[in-house]
Order: sequence, then C-alpha cells, then structure tokens
Amino acid sequence: MIRKKTQKIKSLPASSLYAHCDLSSLKFKTTEELAELEQIPGQERALEALQFGVGIQRDGYNLFVMGPSGMGKCSTIRQYLEQQAADAPTPDDWCYVNNFDNPQKPKALSLPAGKGKVLRQDTRELMEDLVSVLTSAFGSEQYQMQSEEIGEDLTERREQALKELVEEAKSHDIHLLRTPRGFSFEPMIKGSVLKPEEFAHLTEEKRRHIEEITAVLQEKLDLIIRQFHQWKRETRKKIRELNREVAKSAVGVLIDDFKKEYDDIPSVSEYIEKLRKDVFEHAYEFLAVGEASSAEGAVPTDAEIFGRYEINLLVDNSEQKGLPVIYEDSPSHDKLVGRVEHIAQMGTLITDFKLIKAGDLHKANGGYLILGIDKLLRQPYAWESLKRALTDHEVEIQALGQMLGLISTVSLEPELIPLDIKVVLLGERRLFYLLYEYDPEFQELFKVTADFENSMDRTEDNQALYAQMIATIVLREKLLPFKREAVERVIEHSARLAQDAEKLSNHLLSVTNLMNEAEHWAREEKQKLVTREDVQHAIDAQIYRNDRLRKGAYEQIQRGTLLIDTAGEAVATVNGLAVTELGSFAFGQPFRITATARVGGGEMVDIEREVELGGAIHSKGVLILSSFLGERFAKHHPLSLTASLVFEQSYGEVEGDSASVGELCALLSSLADKPVHQWMAVTGSVNQRGQVQAIGGVNEKIEGFFDVCSLQGLTGTQGVVIPESNVKHLMLRAEIVDAVSAGKFHLYPVSNIDEAITLLTGINAGEMNDEGIYPDGSINSLVQQRLEQFAKLRHDFAEVDKKVDEK
Repeated sequence: MIRKKTQKIKSLPASSLYAHCDLSSLKFKTTEELAELEQIPGQERALEALQFGVGIQRDGYNLFVMGPSGMGKCSTIRQYLEQQAADAPTPDDWCYVNNFDNPQKPKALSLPAGKGKVLRQDTRELMEDLVSVLTSAFGSEQYQMQSEEIGEDLTERREQALKELVEEAKSHDIHLLRTPRGFSFEPMIKGSVLKPEEFAHLTEEKRRHIEEITAVLQEKLDLIIRQFHQWKRETRKKIRELNREVAKSAVGVLIDDFKKEYDDIPSVSEYIEKLRKDVFEHAYEFLAVGEASSAEGAVPTDAEIFGRYEINLLVDNSEQKGLPVIYEDSPSHDKLVGRVEHIAQMGTLITDFKLIKAGDLHKANGGYLILGIDKLLRQPYAWESLKRALTDHEVEIQALGQMLGLISTVSLEPELIPLDIKVVLLGERRLFYLLYEYDPEFQELFKVTADFENSMDRTEDNQALYAQMIATIVLREKLLPFKREAVERVIEHSARLAQDAEKLSNHLLSVTNLMNEAEHWAREEKQKLVTREDVQHAIDAQIYRNDRLRKGAYEQIQRGTLLIDTAGEAVATVNGLAVTELGSFAFGQPFRITATARVGGGEMVDIEREVELGGAIHSKGVLILSSFLGERFAKHHPLSLTASLVFEQSYGEVEGDSASVGELCALLSSLADKPVHQWMAVTGSVNQRGQVQAIGGVNEKIEGFFDVCSLQGLTGTQGVVIPESNVKHLMLRAEIVDAVSAGKFHLYPVSNIDEAITLLTGINAGEMNDEGIYPDGSINSLVQQRLEQFAKLRHDFAEVDKKVDEK
C-alpha cells in the first residue's frame, strides 16, 4: 500500500489553470506577414507512411489513411498526391470500339494520352470521306452498267426458264397463267382455256391425262422457282462482290492513309484492318447515307450507318498533366467499375459499345484513387468489386443486377482493361481494425497504414508552425487577416480542444470553423482585421448555440429539483462530477454520490449496475473499492460489511471510473461517520493502492461545478479536488481563472485517496505507525474501528447461528 504522509494541500495558483500563448518572438502583426505552410504540421509519421506507400511499386501496397474525421486527411492526401503526380508521365487513353466479329464483346484500345481524341476525330472524318467517295463510286456509269448486267442476267435466266416451260406446256395444250398469287396451269382446246364446266364434261380418261401432265409441269415449275431463288442469291453475291471491288478501288487508299497514322500502335492498326473489311462488306449502305445527306444538306452523323465505326473514348487524358488523382465522394459499384447503359426502343432495352461508361477505376488508371471507406462499405458490392479489381489487376464492367442474377436483359461483355493504380482509403481507426481482423483480403491489398495524430506537442516551434497553418487557412478560405493576438487565442483554443495545455489539436475542421466564425463577427463590426475579441466571441457563440440542455440542467439544480448543495456538510454524501457530450459540445455537471455501510459479507453493491444503468468500466471502478478496503483495513479479519453506492437522481447510463474517488470518499465518510464538505466536488479514479489517477473532461467538470456555485453564490471556500496528473490538462475559462486569482474558487490537486478525504472532511486521514495503528481521531482510524466492530458483530452473529443450529 502506497501512502504518502498527509500534508496540507495547497490550491493551485491561477497561473496553472491556463497556458497562454505568446508569439511575440515571431515578430508579426497579422497573418499577412506569415509564409504559407506547404505541409500540414504534426503529421510527420503519417506523411512518411504516405511517402513510402506512394513510392513502393509492389502488389498490395495500397494505403489506408486512418484517423477521426475533420483532421484534414483528404485535403492533405490530395495535395501530396497531386504534387507527386504532376511530373509523372500521363497514362494512356482508353477507347472501346465495335467488335465486328462479335458485337456483344466490344474491344478495348489503349493509345498514348491525347491520341484517343485524335483517333475519334480521324475516324469521323474518314466516315465522311467514305460517304462522299462511295456515293460517287456507286453512282458512276460503269458501276451502274455492271450492276445492271448482273440484274439483266438474272432476268434473262428466269425468263428463259419460264419460256421453255411455257412452250412445253403449250405442246400439251396447257397454258401457264400468271396471277397476283403466282403461277397456275390451265388446260386448253383449240387455243382456248377451258372453263371449269367444260373441263367437267371431258371424259375421265382425258381429265386424268391432263392432270398427269399438269403435275409434271408443276414439278418443273417448282424446280424453276427454287432455281430462281438460288439465282437471286448468286446475284446478290455478285452484287456484294462488285460492291466490295468498287469499295476497294474507291476507298482503299483513304483507309491506307488513315492506317499509316497509327502503324506504331499495333492494337489500333489491327482494328483499322477489321474496319476496312467491314466497310467493304457494308459499302453500299453508305450510298443511302450519302443520298439522304445530300437531300437534307447535312453531314452524316454517328446515328446513321457509320455509328458502328464510332470511337467510344472511355478515358480521355488529353487535358491531363501527369498522373490522375481522383476522389470519389459516392463510391457505388457502377461509379467504381463503370456501367453499360441501355436505351428503351420499341418496348425493349437495347445497347451497344457506344453506351459503355467509364468508372473511377478507369479514370484513375495509372494514378491514384481516393475513397472514403465508410461510404464504400455502405454501397452494395462496391467493396467486393474494388477488391476483385485490385486482385485481378483489371477492370470488369458488369451490371450489379447481372452479377446477382436479378435481370436477364442481354448486355455487353466489354473486353477487360488492365489496371495499374494506387488506392487510398480514408477512414476511422475502428473500421481499419475491424477490416484487418475480419477480412483476410484487406490485409493483402492494403499493406500501408498512415495514422493521423489527434494532437501534437505544444512547443515553441510547433506554435510557430500552427501560426503559419492559421495564415494558410486564412489564404485558402479567403478570410480577413488575423491579428497576432487573434492567432494566439486560436492556438489557446486548440489546446483546449486537445484537452491538454501541453498539446495542440490537429482537428483542422474545428479550427477552420472557428476562424470562419470569428471573421464573420469581425465583418459584422466593419473591421479589416480579426481580433482576439472576435475569436472569443465566436467561441462564446458556439457554446451559446449548443447549451440549451446545460442551461436546463443548471436551472434544475438552482430550483432545487436536482439536489446539489454547495454549502454545508453531510455524512456519506459527495459531489461528484460528470461530462455530458452532445455532438461537438460537452459540458460538466455535478451529481450527488451517496453511500451506506452495514454489517455484511464484504459485498460492494453498485446500484447502477444492479439496475443495468452502469457500464462495465464503472462497475470495475466500484469493485476496486472493495479491494482497497480489504487490503488497507481487513488484513487480519474478514471484511465484514455490505456497502451500497448510488448516483442520486441519475436516470441514464453511467459509464467510466472517474467517480471512483468520490465513491470511495463517500464510503469512508459513512464508515467514519464524519461529514463531507458540500462546498467541494471531487473527480478522479482510484486504484487498489489508493493512488488517484487522471480522468478525461477535467476542464468541463471544473467549469460545471463552478457554474453551479456561481448560480448559488460563491462563498470563497468552494472548489474542486482533481487528480494531480490532470493539472497539465487545465485550460479553463477566463472567469474561473479570475475567480481563483481573487480567492473565490479553489482547485486542489491530489495524488492519493488520503489527500482527497482530508480535503473533503477537514480531518486528517492519518498515517499508520510501525505498530499498524492509525492516529486517534483520524479518518483511517475511525474506519478501521468501524470495520473491526462489523467483524466482531458478524462473528457474534455467526456464533449465535451456530448454537441455534446445534439445538
């Protein structure tokens, strides 16, 4: 057991309650005189990790940048990546083109940056030239003559075959009649076609003969008709061959010249050869486009026949300088990997290669893609699609509905595009550790962690850097210049945000918001500079906008609804302190802790835990009290008490162990039967050895009790007992510093429970002598005597029970 000799604890001087910032050594009057900061201060570890992650070119070395939101992670990462990307070679353009062999599987083409746009324009100009040239070629006299010859040959063959059939039929007195419905055979006598009634009067033998002859002729007619269809197919083939030869002759040189521009790009050269073949196959269709265009006086568009030759420029890097740096605020599946759009036509959905749209992975290919992990995980299948792309090193465009088998619409299967990218995820530490624990692929794909610090040391050098950062924010936000005193106040508030007088907060969003609001108040006063008073006005206004519940709680105390005394004394009753957090605003509030003690079996009853209003950490703190009492006062006899502890008028969950000093003091007061000063409040946690440990929210807790005391009237004796290890965290409001300076309020730092109980009761805790005895009248002596009484009573009760059982 560690017990220091109890001495009179002195209250803290006002100089210990607030660490002022002095930037006079920087010799500036306003932020206009400070240089702009190129790098965010206080994040050396994260920036070194970022530099490593960007520099290493190995699989899986993508980055996860973690830290709370508002730290400037995104802006810092983007700025760094853009600097690194500026001087690097620009990545290739990517296009999708028609796959003439299988239109359902468009081909992907890679071209040097800027060449994609050129290819698209060259292709459009080629199509316009083809329309003009082919229209002239197919309108030439030579082509018309050759085409007519092929057509006349078909007609002659058909007419000759029919003529021969007519002559044969005529020799059998059968007439071949042409009707709108086709051909029919009719019997004749003496050159005249028989009427049905005349045919019926013929002898049966004659009718049978005519029918047999007609059947034979019909078979020959059917054969001619079949031959005719074959002759038509042959004619069409000859026409296509003619068109192909005419096209080759007319446009071959045009396509050759077009192809020469891309001979150094094998994939494009191969595509042009397939384009050439397809143009030859569909050459005559250009004639219809040319005729329509001539009639309308318009240039053909890609909506017409040569839309099949359009270049879908998926990624255009013609304007890109260096590597792309893409930040996606809403990373859905389609936005990441791209999509294939459909058009409703005639009640059905149709698509083609021109409706393929790029995703962020395409746009950032070769460079950097920045994503928020929280938003990414909220989008269905976006996380899985990203992992698959990074694992396979290629981007597959596939509709989410098709992946899940929810739709059966025929879609495209675009050729996969190779992927070379660095992905940077931004998120909170909680998400990083969850993914690392439960997603094995995450460990393989994101091997570099850049952890942003919440705060940095408040040294003179860092304060100078912080002043430069404030000047940088002024420039970027286009604010009025800040006077040096205003900069000092912002830095002081940053220490308050960090909850540590020796630290500065790295939460840039809070600092930037404060500066924007301070500048607003300066403009309201028609000022040209932002002053310290403007910054203080902004801080006060922020608090006022959020303190409705705080005001209501304090009002309930002032009216006696919530029982808190700031004067007088009471046994086993201590003013504890708690912090209530509401979004970005937190305030302290006193609450009453009471304790009862009676003979028992050593149980420590935490009423908050019993009714499930106490959290695990709070329950742990209560159980520690039992260990402390047993170790200090019950080494030679059983700890024979049952104690109950409760937060009076507490109607919500209680968590944390910062009230354990107050709870122990209430319990010691109950056992010693000595009153506690109600003009004092206490905060701090305690361990089994009686050492008082630091807690969070010390500034808010002190301010909360001060505000209540002010409402009920400052007496000059009121104050707060705090852990000695929390003194370095103090950044209190000016009015509290002034009250302490005037002796109207006090703060007492303690390092152990003996010091705390001495301050709260005004009675020396007492130190054990060599014989294991505490001084008479001391708190420890009174507690020990009471526990010995409890042990004796328990023993006596046990003896009585034993005798009763024996009888």
